[in-house]
Amino acid sequence: MTPRSPAPQMKLYYAEVLNPRKACAVARHLNAPVEFIRIDLGEGEHQTPQFLALNPNAKVPVLDDGGHVVWESNAIMAYLARKAGSDLWPSDERQIDIVRWLSWDLVHFTHYTGALYFEHLIKPMFDLGDPDPAVVEEASGQFRKFAGVLNDHLNGRKYLVGDGLTIADFAVAISFPYAERAKIPLGEFPELERWHDRLNALPAWREPFPSLVPA
Repeated sequence: MTPRSPAPQMKLYYAEVLNPRKACAVARHLNAPVEFIRIDLGEGEHQTPQFLALNPNAKVPVLDDGGHVVWESNAIMAYLARKAGSDLWPSDERQIDIVRWLSWDLVHFTHYTGALYFEHLIKPMFDLGDPDPAVVEEASGQFRKFAGVLNDHLNGRKYLVGDGLTIADFAVAISFPYAERAKIPLGEFPELERWHDRLNALPAWREPFPSLVPA
């Protein structure tokens, strides 16, 4: 009998920035059969013809599952969870609540934490100038507004949706590991800190990216 060829390994293209962290953390948490491929943004590897053929938006992360290509971090998280049969992306009515939080996060929450992340971390990383005080002031104020909504929702809850961890948790909290350096006033919201402490118990959350040091 001819032995079966192994299933093609998925390739996850990433860089050590905010949105790829979600996809990498979920891949690590699920122990997914993923080959991590680092894209050097500083060298413009996301602008090469080869990469643009995968994602014409020139953004990471991108997942290539044997020629089936998925981009956008939330979609990649859902794809990986469904492929693994994981309740991170449940098959029942919880999906609607997850989509609700993912949508809220993109439009409101991480929209503003991401602005603080960009001003305080990305600008220095790529020598893009000093933080813009007007942007920082607006983003900080809007963060406090929407963090209050999230803080109230999390009161008495372990996770965002239902009783278990889902991709909504990975998405909405993704800026929290950078809170101190990005000057996100997370300490003003005790329920958010408690929730993030729970996520920090996950090794994949703490260390989502492959090591850059050769083995």
